[in-house]
This record gives sequence, C-alpha cells and structure tokens, in this order.
Amino acid sequence: MGTVRHILQKKGHAILTIAPTATVFSALEMMVEQNVGALLVMEEAKFAGIFTERDYARKVILKGKASKETLIGEIMSEHPAVVSPDNTVEECMHLMTQKFIRHLPVLENNKLVGLISIGDVVKYLIEEQKFIIENLEHYITSH
Repeated sequence: MGTVRHILQKKGHAILTIAPTATVFSALEMMVEQNVGALLVMEEAKFAGIFTERDYARKVILKGKASKETLIGEIMSEHPAVVSPDNTVEECMHLMTQKFIRHLPVLENNKLVGLISIGDVVKYLIEEQKFIIENLEHYITSH
C-alpha cells in the first residue's frame, strides 16, 4: 500500500493558503479561481487550521453571517485531522471516512508540506489497481 509521500510526489507540494484575517468572501473567490474545496489557514508561517466549503455552508450561510464581513479565523476548523508523509493511503481513507472529511493537511516535523483530498486518494488507488491488473495480465500472457 502506498503512502501520502507517494501521492505528494505525483501531485506536488503546492499549498493554497489564506490568513485568518482574510474575509470568507476572499477565500471563496480564491477557491473558485483555483477550483479547490479547501484552503489551509496560516498565521505568521504557522499552520492554524483549514477552511472548507463545509465550514462555509455550516458556519456562515446557515448561521446567517455575511461572507464579506466574516473573517476566516472566526469560522475555520482549528486542529483538523492531519497526516504525515509516512501515513498509508489506507490510513487516510479510514480517517476521512471515520471523520466525514475530504481534506487532510500533511505535516512533517510540525511543518506543513502538503494537502491531500479524497480525490487524490481515489486517483492513487485507481492507478495502483490499474498497475496491478496490468502486471497480472502480463504475467498470465507470458506463461
């Protein structure tokens, strides 16, 4: 089974971040521009939390708050579940399923090194299964 490190090697380590002092509206604009469902919140180069579409739906819209006035720091998810590059893809799937989340920040030595999504995990698993099937087919046809 592969690890988070394998996913990041293919995906890259690019991280989209936002400050807790930014407005929810500006975060949403960035998310739409970048076509992502989450932003990592950084406060003075330190990982502070995550802001997701779910945070917006549950903590802004349903609470009647205004996205142009509400700050990310007020509604972000502090202390989200995180993984390290050495966690297995299987462990990530279990954690995401158990906690009903779609994004996992990746920390190494308390430093933010990436973000993986459920889409990244599924893509990795599909590629891994395809590789196994191709190897089995090759083995069968060569014997």
